[in-house]
Amino acid sequence: MFPQPSASLTGSRRLFDLSTFGDRVALTTVEGELTYSELDERVRETSARLGTTRRLVLIAGANDVETIVAYLAALDGRHPVLLAAGDSGRHLDSTIRDYDPDVVFSRHNEEWSLTERQEGTAHRLHPDLAVLLSTSGSTGSSKLVRLSRDNIRSNALSIADYLGIRPTDRAATTLPVHYCYGLSVVNSHLITGAGLVVTDLSVVDRCFWDLFDRAGATTFAGVPYTFDLLDNCGFAGRDLPQLRYVTQAGGKLSPDRVARFARLGIERDWDFYVMYGQTEATARMAYLPPALACDRPEAIGVPIPGGQFRLDPLPGGEADTGELVYAGSNVMMGYAESPDDLALGLTVTELRTGDIARQDPDGLYEVIGRRSRFAKVFGLRLDLDGLERMLADRGTPALCVAAGDSLYAFSTRRRDLASIGSGIAEHCGIPRRAVHTSFIEREPRTANGKTDFGALDRQAGIIADRRSMLRSTPERAQVSVASLRDLYAELLARPDATGTSSFVSLGGDSLSYVELSVRLGGILGHVPRDWHTRPICELVDETDRPRRRGAFLETSVLLRAVAILLIVGTHANLFTVLGGAHLLLAVAGYNFARFQVSSAPRVDRLRRGLGAIAQIAVPSMIWIGLVAFSQRTYEWKTLFFLNGLLGSDTWTDQWQFWFLETLIWTLAAVVALLAIPWVDVAERASPFGFALGVLAVGLALRYGLTGIESGPIERYMPSIVFWCFALGWAAAKASRKWQRVVVSLPIAATVPGFFGGDVQREAFIVAGMLLLVWLTGIQAPRIATASLGVVASASLFIYLTHWQVYPNLEVDHSLLAVICSLAVGVAYWRASRRSMRRLNGLLRPKQRPSIRVPLG
Repeated sequence: MFPQPSASLTGSRRLFDLSTFGDRVALTTVEGELTYSELDERVRETSARLGTTRRLVLIAGANDVETIVAYLAALDGRHPVLLAAGDSGRHLDSTIRDYDPDVVFSRHNEEWSLTERQEGTAHRLHPDLAVLLSTSGSTGSSKLVRLSRDNIRSNALSIADYLGIRPTDRAATTLPVHYCYGLSVVNSHLITGAGLVVTDLSVVDRCFWDLFDRAGATTFAGVPYTFDLLDNCGFAGRDLPQLRYVTQAGGKLSPDRVARFARLGIERDWDFYVMYGQTEATARMAYLPPALACDRPEAIGVPIPGGQFRLDPLPGGEADTGELVYAGSNVMMGYAESPDDLALGLTVTELRTGDIARQDPDGLYEVIGRRSRFAKVFGLRLDLDGLERMLADRGTPALCVAAGDSLYAFSTRRRDLASIGSGIAEHCGIPRRAVHTSFIEREPRTANGKTDFGALDRQAGIIADRRSMLRSTPERAQVSVASLRDLYAELLARPDATGTSSFVSLGGDSLSYVELSVRLGGILGHVPRDWHTRPICELVDETDRPRRRGAFLETSVLLRAVAILLIVGTHANLFTVLGGAHLLLAVAGYNFARFQVSSAPRVDRLRRGLGAIAQIAVPSMIWIGLVAFSQRTYEWKTLFFLNGLLGSDTWTDQWQFWFLETLIWTLAAVVALLAIPWVDVAERASPFGFALGVLAVGLALRYGLTGIESGPIERYMPSIVFWCFALGWAAAKASRKWQRVVVSLPIAATVPGFFGGDVQREAFIVAGMLLLVWLTGIQAPRIATASLGVVASASLFIYLTHWQVYPNLEVDHSLLAVICSLAVGVAYWRASRRSMRRLNGLLRPKQRPSIRVPLG
């Protein structure tokens, strides 16, 4: 029970006097509207539950009505509010542990609740303290910014002033409420009686724009990444007659893009405001008037009403530059690093922004760098921001950090790495060996949408220290979330990986899963069946299991390696064990269901699926094309994987790549199927049931086209062997014992007879498929797991290339034929790997649109 109020605080001046605005619409959601009077009633009810004793209230926020009500209710009762991200469990737990809030408002099982952790309060709270916000983005730091009621009010009114917010304006909540920029949108609109369109949808979601139009929204805010998304979702072509203005902050948008969006606004009759701010200034410190955005897109503009700037010269700096210092009533009370700091009053009177700026003759300010972005390398003081600008001007953009006496440059374009390294060395006058370049899949971002240089610093640390846990003997190594995060970051080229990331969420695919699975098996001693979907932080718990000798090898990896060894050995006449290729089809279906049929949005699934097809088709067509050109052995039908449709009905050399052809067309069919919206919804509603439906279709095709026994060529045709792929899919989605039993039955019932009584082949395929269903993996000597991991990773390339290798040796040297086939396949796999990863990176989305970060 919450203590009942013994005395009301409503006589105090309310920060948001909601009742003043009566029946105006305050909040609009997909469910309906809430007027200011109705909102005020809900706020007063919630405030009464909190009591009159001032308490520290933590709100695990989301972009919904309940969060806004709780926030306003706490402020109404003068309870300091600590706003935290509700979707970051570990960070939330850490914040609760560090600050011991008296009350926690959070969601449990889709229901919001107020949890009283103690009666009264455990804290000494300064009378002016109103809001606590994190400055750390995603780094997990416990450092908070202390804001007063005057900070909140003055900044909200100032923003409303220069934006000219009207009572008829309605702003869509495109940024998280716990983020200072997103909160400023809430504050500036509610304090003036304007409305909010409350949503957690992204700007790439069609439903967002449907709601935007239906609710009569007139504005939205975005960080730089939001504008990346707008570029990718056709925003420029949208008809938005009610849109009045768009605001941008949360990081620097390049001048050319500022000018482009400003021109778009002029064409479409809306204003584009570029703004500058920090959490320490409540939100905003400067804005660029829209009329100047086309001519001065590089500027941050002028101070907001009530604020002022000055430039403090820096030692060794240019005469007209200095550190930007801001003063105004929105400057924070100070920082808090522990609960004791909540009793502190005003500890700062101005804000040293840490930004280096200059003021131009027209009075506009321009930020040209960060004080913290200077580094000393070989005794030289280097401006890392300036270095990045130089590289961008040369057409080779990169992100730069320094560690020790070396510079590290990260680029999303592999082809630029050499020129980036030499360009930096030449420009800075340092040895080339002091510059290290590295490829990353995408630019890492903090929760505030800014470049995550902390992630790049960690990645530089990985490069600099190859004697880390990942390179040491696992028995001696100490497994931690950080060390596993570094492993994911290294193998997936994703420095933005965090403890809550998973293999699937980072866009992992068949290129990388084998190596990562093998490495995890060696480190953890056991890899759970669902490791690819589990957060990194949860995998650390696997180290609590009793350790066995050797390393863990996943069943799917083992089967890939064994199957390709048997295929090559059989073809080279070293032995005869048939069935490897059909088992590989089942393993392919198993892996497709694990990595492609994930919880990712439908568009992401499509892009990943196209990437998976490209990873197989492109290197295959290159190899087949080169062989066809040099040896005149393959026809165009084989090159374009059309032999099954247009080829001979008897075995010829054109059928050698039937497995690749089957896999490519199967993937194309299922990726296209899952791209259909209603199919996507059906699969998510019942993954196992859907997989059984796919299996039923596959079996219907088989029995309808061939009956029980397939013909000598029919058993290699995509439509007839699709059921093998579908069995693997069903095996991957069988998470419970009864589901595994259900999948085992068709395996045992449908494989026998397909090959006309070839008992050995059928028994091998049945045994392999059942292992896929029931066995997670095995313990094996470390040298064996490493070797089998390489073979499994290169299995498709070994299959592709071995047709040109073993025939030259099989008569007299069968074993050598196998060894050479493996070596050529592995070599081609390694040679293709980088270009394939790059192609996959182009097909995957820049970053997943989710409310976890302020994407808009």
